[in-house]
Amino acid sequence: MQLYNTLSAEERAKLIDQAGQRLTLSFYAYAKIENPTQFRNDLFLKWNKLDALGRIYVATEGINAQMSVPAENIDAFRETLDKYDFMKGIRLNIAVEHDDHSFLKLTIKVRHKIVADGLNDETFDVTNKGVHLNAREFNAILDDPNTIVVDFRNHYESEVGHFTGAITPDVETFRESLPIINEQLKDFKEDKNLVMYCTGGIRCEKASAYYKHQGFKNVFQLEGGIINYAKQIKEEGLESKFIGKNFVFDHRLGERITDDIIAQCHQCGEPCDTHVNCANEACHLLFIQCDSCAEKMESCCSTKCVETIYLPLEEQEKLRKGVKNGNMIFQKGKSPDLKFKQPSERNIFEELAQKPIKVSAVTQIRKRKIASERKLYIGKGQHYFSKAQVGQFLIENQELKTGDTIYIIGPTTGNQKIEVGTMFVNGVESNVAKSGDKVTFVVPFKIRESDKIYKI
Repeated sequence: MQLYNTLSAEERAKLIDQAGQRLTLSFYAYAKIENPTQFRNDLFLKWNKLDALGRIYVATEGINAQMSVPAENIDAFRETLDKYDFMKGIRLNIAVEHDDHSFLKLTIKVRHKIVADGLNDETFDVTNKGVHLNAREFNAILDDPNTIVVDFRNHYESEVGHFTGAITPDVETFRESLPIINEQLKDFKEDKNLVMYCTGGIRCEKASAYYKHQGFKNVFQLEGGIINYAKQIKEEGLESKFIGKNFVFDHRLGERITDDIIAQCHQCGEPCDTHVNCANEACHLLFIQCDSCAEKMESCCSTKCVETIYLPLEEQEKLRKGVKNGNMIFQKGKSPDLKFKQPSERNIFEELAQKPIKVSAVTQIRKRKIASERKLYIGKGQHYFSKAQVGQFLIENQELKTGDTIYIIGPTTGNQKIEVGTMFVNGVESNVAKSGDKVTFVVPFKIRESDKIYKI
């Protein structure tokens, strides 16, 4: 009886590429679960048969799930939920943007709590929650001058996107924000509307009950969080009071809600809201990096990490052994290795150029070859038609012509070099694609929305 994932990420990625479309979704439910371990094992057996992937936390207080499910299995997946009274008819927050590789394995963990909130649930009634608001109601209450709206996500989430006028605490964990907000708003408990939101609603579910217990009279929460809000405003044609990106904890690291870019690259300060993890696995720091800095810094956060990725693999593994990065990974923008947000005026690119990097002769040849091929960013991936093996791209800079040599680069795709053959521009065969055009052409591998195109 298989109760744990047995495939590597690479093996799973290949299987995903061979299958059909997948849906990225999330859901949660607070309920009393007598035997979380048995519940966890039952779910794994059912979901593994459906090729469902994701990161799920189970506790005596309920379940919190972020998942990827084959579109063809979604009805069967719902049936597995309906077998439990507390999940029957549960709302599934379907992602705004889908990526088949959002999750590469099925991980279900038994935890003390489904969200680390640091609260003693025995001291207050967790079922005495705030009033749930849909998107239309949420927009209306935001226009009320008597409203205080609070973002209950962490600083690296709110930095790339948030509701206009929201309080965005500079915290790294949910549990940090609770006492801070309670103290800052202690004089407004009687007369103000305390309106809160988070990614999918789960943090607000507990926080709203906590604040009612603390004496706040008018407590409201966005039902289904930002994910459900984005879906509703699209379906109902409502104005989006949320600007920028919604940070998500999967391979995508964000869903675009509006075209506004409200953050900056942590290495050069240019407008950018693309989260990445440092290419040095021993670091893996989460930070914001633009395409230009990604190329200059080889997708690393510091010169030290650039040096590390060119060490022999055996030495890199020794450096990683025993290292537990923990929450350091999420302290983006606060690392002393990042120029932006730091008082120091040092130029990390000048430092990189001046500091010799010890690499093998083979690596030096490889780097000289890459350096001789100047890469110019021209666009990004949009869709892949698996049966036809055709990729669709949006051209955002310069021109793309038939016969051009390009690199298609992405976290999963890697660095793929091809020559552009016959292409269709906005649905019509053409030899030239310009900025703003949608172009399709044959690619011998799957492309993803996180992929970027560079022309040699």
